Amino acid sequence: MNRYPIWKYTLIAVVLLIAALYTLPNFFGEAPALQVSPLRATLKADAALLQKATDALGQEKIAPQSAVAEGGSLRLRFADTDTQLRAKDVIERAVGEGYIVALNLVSNSPGWLASVRAMPMYLGLDLRGGVHFLLQLDMKAAVGKQLDGYITDVRNRLREDKIASAGIAREGQSLIIRFRDAGARDKALALLGKSMPDLVLREVDEGSEARIVATARPEAIKRSQELALQQNIGTLRNRVNELGVSEPVIQQQGADRIVVQLPGVQDTAKAKDILGRTATLEIRMVAEDLTDPATLQQAAAGNVPFGTEYYVERNGAPLLVRRTPVLTGERLTDAQPGFDGQTGEPAVHLTLDSQGARIFQQVTRENVNRRMAILLIEKGSAEVVTAPVIRTEIGGGRVQISGRMTTTEARDVALLLRAGALAAPMEIIEERTVGPSLGADNIARGIDSTLVGFLLVTLFMCVYYRIFGAIAIAALGANLLLLVALLSMLQATLTLPGIAGIALTLGMAIDANVIINERIREEIRNGSTPQAAITAGYDRAFDAILDANVTTLIAGFALFWLGSGPIRGFAVTLCLGIFTTLFSAVTVSRALVNLTYGRRRKVERLAV
Repeated sequence: MNRYPIWKYTLIAVVLLIAALYTLPNFFGEAPALQVSPLRATLKADAALLQKATDALGQEKIAPQSAVAEGGSLRLRFADTDTQLRAKDVIERAVGEGYIVALNLVSNSPGWLASVRAMPMYLGLDLRGGVHFLLQLDMKAAVGKQLDGYITDVRNRLREDKIASAGIAREGQSLIIRFRDAGARDKALALLGKSMPDLVLREVDEGSEARIVATARPEAIKRSQELALQQNIGTLRNRVNELGVSEPVIQQQGADRIVVQLPGVQDTAKAKDILGRTATLEIRMVAEDLTDPATLQQAAAGNVPFGTEYYVERNGAPLLVRRTPVLTGERLTDAQPGFDGQTGEPAVHLTLDSQGARIFQQVTRENVNRRMAILLIEKGSAEVVTAPVIRTEIGGGRVQISGRMTTTEARDVALLLRAGALAAPMEIIEERTVGPSLGADNIARGIDSTLVGFLLVTLFMCVYYRIFGAIAIAALGANLLLLVALLSMLQATLTLPGIAGIALTLGMAIDANVIINERIREEIRNGSTPQAAITAGYDRAFDAILDANVTTLIAGFALFWLGSGPIRGFAVTLCLGIFTTLFSAVTVSRALVNLTYGRRRKVERLAV
């Protein structure tokens, strides 16, 4: 009556063995390591580079515990952090500036486990240590950038239809389009009304000058803000990849904020510098007709001519630059640190996409012997890096930035530009750092609380339900094994709320066995035979167990759908725990009961 077929016992045993295999890597811990990644696609992190790095370490008598080339990067593991930091300096000198050498942590699990893709769970910020940032976007700047883009579009459309304008400029959150007569304005109004539906246009007369004042529609503003937020999230991901951080958390919070969590980051100052900087590039023309000393002196006093901006070059010389850029960092495909071929000073070499190359070639062809300013914009503040004279037309899409830069500055600027332009400036409004020791303490406390709860539950179940209590505890252990294995196979990130979810899962799982045991006792009290009581107890308890777990599963899905960050981590472990509970509390415990009592022809009494 209470026997499983051999295949079912075999299936349960195989599932538990696989779970044990994928749980095992979590017991080996992590070791300090270095990750060496190429900065551009033309470079490779292959066996030759690995040999070069290990040879350099050998000359300094530094022996890595392991060194492998995988996933397009090198990973070298060391015994302690002191050796790791010494090795970082050695490898940076050996591989050159074409590679980034990042501090990291890797699993200590043996290679044979990695060969079957058995990897440990990632640990969250509160368990592993690291840094948490909350960044605020400047949405006004995002809208302003959109309006600057409209200036180029309006100018091109008027030029294509041969409608002459007296100038286009942005004033606040509006575009001012000037015309010499009302006829040209009316033609432009009809053209722009059809071709640019995102703009609200109205006529304004000021003296003898006819104008069109254009503002962006609310839905267009909202769309540009959403796009700016998503573009900045993508850019931050690129920057984090440059840092070599594994399993970062980068997600939207609210309408204009981004949360960045970097677990395991040891060089927090470097992370803050790279993420906190908001470098974008703009190429503008110098106002050559406004270079007389009197005009520059008035501009320095705050009386800046219309359509221009006042800057001071790195050599201290004043400069008036046109406000509208001819090219922005969005047209960049690559940026690499290097040196000027003529002067030997540090420089940044830029590569433009096909459209950017055409624009740059046209601009340089039309402005030979004029000055072009290259501006680096960080946190809303622009700086003229260099303002060279265009000697000849420049094709091929390759541009060089140089001008009183240090080697470190050139490398950081190249990283920021290569990672992508930010659609809107950001600033760090909240920063939290969790040290590795605090993370280790959180892990110890979480494990200790789970173990204490497990032992107390074991004591109660064994005293109150005897053999059936011991079977319930064995099923509970199988449940924990399955849950950890699933989290490891999914490469989920475990946090303190996740540990709470595991503890709650264990409590719910033992509750299922309590229901089963009480049903068996009820059947015995009603006069059923022991074998019949076991069958009826499991069959009749299943509906109650299923209903309870389904309602909890619905709540878990709601938490995952509506929650964020730690709440979603709790929801993941809770939902996975429900599935493992249904398997272990019913199937595994039933198999153990069948093995204990099912082979007996006559059972006089159950130890329940």
